[in-house]
Amino acid sequence: MDKPKVVLGVSGGIAAYKACELLRRLTESGHDVRVVPTGSALHFVGAATWSALSGNPVSTEVWDDVHEVPHVRIGQHADLVVVAPATADTLARAAHGLADDLLTNTLLTARCPVVFAPAMHTEMWEHPATQENVATLRRRGAIVIEPAVGRLTGVDTGKGRLPDPAEIFEVCRRVLARGVTEPDLTGRHVVVSAGGTREPLDPVRFLGNRSSGKQGYALARTAAARGARVTLIAANTGMPDPAGVDVVQVGTAVQLREAVLKAAPDADAVVMAAAVADFRPATYAAGKIKKQDGREPEPITLVRNPDILAEISTDRARPGQVVVGFAAETDDVLANGRKKLERKGCDLLVVNEVGERKTFGSEENEAVVLGADGSETPVPHGPKEALAETVWDLVARRLGSNV
Repeated sequence: MDKPKVVLGVSGGIAAYKACELLRRLTESGHDVRVVPTGSALHFVGAATWSALSGNPVSTEVWDDVHEVPHVRIGQHADLVVVAPATADTLARAAHGLADDLLTNTLLTARCPVVFAPAMHTEMWEHPATQENVATLRRRGAIVIEPAVGRLTGVDTGKGRLPDPAEIFEVCRRVLARGVTEPDLTGRHVVVSAGGTREPLDPVRFLGNRSSGKQGYALARTAAARGARVTLIAANTGMPDPAGVDVVQVGTAVQLREAVLKAAPDADAVVMAAAVADFRPATYAAGKIKKQDGREPEPITLVRNPDILAEISTDRARPGQVVVGFAAETDDVLANGRKKLERKGCDLLVVNEVGERKTFGSEENEAVVLGADGSETPVPHGPKEALAETVWDLVARRLGSNV
């Protein structure tokens, strides 16, 4: 089989050097990559580097190898175009259909999925002109992933940092796997919770669970690859932020509830994949609880945590909002799942069997997605991103019917 053809566009920003890592991941995973830098990008990384790493010729001009008509052929033959980094200038030229170099010509001729990974200073990203250009590109079907928050050029810190190349690669891989030109979640805002809450007993101990957060992160990455604006509320995961996702870090169930209620009013869908503790200690010991020789420890009194899923299902923040819950069961999985679906009042409930060696911390999952309409969608054992794709398929279908 022919290798998938990927065009890697590189704009003239300091983050251009990071595109070398993205290029390496693409080539080593079996993709045929043609690098198309802008003239400014070559001030940061030379053409020889791109050519050596990709194994393909590199040019910035439409006048090179004219007999091959590169300004048309490169985009026509591509399975994916990804621009990383995408500067404010490149976003502006792409949004306005300019074609003054090989990269912008390629963007105009491409009929495949296009992904932009912006990188610039915070003020440039937040400028109304840039935001309008981004909105235009998204409206036309391009995936413009949100930049990361962190250290920028010099001593500046803020939103505008190029996401980790490994995470950009994950977006590209998911987009290629779907093989769909028009992302179906474009223009949608989704909220995903992930991980497991921890309820402190004292300064060094807590009550927690085995959730790794991998399923929630798969849901967030997949939604971003399908064009959504994603808010990920992460509880104690320790994993790198997915590309194009706004991450809110929380610790306890109460903190997670506050974050969900803050993000939900602007969301088209809320997916509660986090393992939220049902109970927390009634009291918190300000100092470490000491072991007393010859004495049994004092009993720990627990109180209920708020039922976040039931709360947001009952009080929908906006009309047509889709709410998805997760149920981890150890026995009578489907029967208990149906009862929980009715009790919580959500639209979809992802039910799976869990245990010490099942699901938690694994790269795979197996589940049945129950619908409030009586539907059952089984998802066979496989990668967690496969379950994520199924969940978003069902969510997109319901959002489409609400238009």
